[in-house]
Amino acid sequence: MSGSRVCVGAIAGAYGVRGELRLKSFCAEPRAIAEYGPLWSEDGSRSFEVTLGVAVAQGFAARLSGVRTREEAEALRGMRLFAERDRLPDLPEDEFYHADLIGLEVFNTGGVSLGRVKAVLNHGASDLLELMRPGQKGAVLLPFTRTIVPTVDVAAGRIIADPPEGLIE
Repeated sequence: MSGSRVCVGAIAGAYGVRGELRLKSFCAEPRAIAEYGPLWSEDGSRSFEVTLGVAVAQGFAARLSGVRTREEAEALRGMRLFAERDRLPDLPEDEFYHADLIGLEVFNTGGVSLGRVKAVLNHGASDLLELMRPGQKGAVLLPFTRTIVPTVDVAAGRIIADPPEGLIE
């Protein structure tokens, strides 16, 4: 996949019998997903124009170009959809696309590496950075708040964190 694409949604399965599907939007304004098209499969082999329908649980009923039957829609279940980065809005200085954070190295305020960002998770309350630490099994979850993560420098490829004592050992 091109590094110029950002994941904006995922297909949750078929909706109805005429090729519609359930589309989860990961956008701050969920309906904006239709404006960022065409949307691409993760491997870049397929592209889709999106037409949103009614809101359904955790997303929208939607039509994707080229998908005409329930079977075709169901076959796409789990597919993540990506938009070209230049189609997305610019963010304020203190906001970041998750794709920009993944892979950044995290250092504490003393300059010691704490690991690399493997994923950005959100389970409702706030974002968490999942850090993979060199030479250690498992991951560490670091709350992504201004207090704990005062500096994000995407251009330099690093994050400065000040985790509470005992969080990362």
